Amino acid sequence: MARVRVTQRRSRNGANPSQRDTLRSLGLRRIRHSVEHEDTPQVRGMVRRVRHLVEVEEP
Repeated sequence: MARVRVTQRRSRNGANPSQRDTLRSLGLRRIRHSVEHEDTPQVRGMVRRVRHLVEVEEP
């Protein structure tokens, strides 16, 4: 299955609590922190909710 790398590019300060929870669920802890996930609809949905805070790329 394909993988995606998600990198936090902007601060979570000022984000609403559900967006903070989504970043935590993705495993992102700080700016420039990257994690890899399987490319599933669930992960794509989480990324879509915080798309203004993260960057997605194919590893």
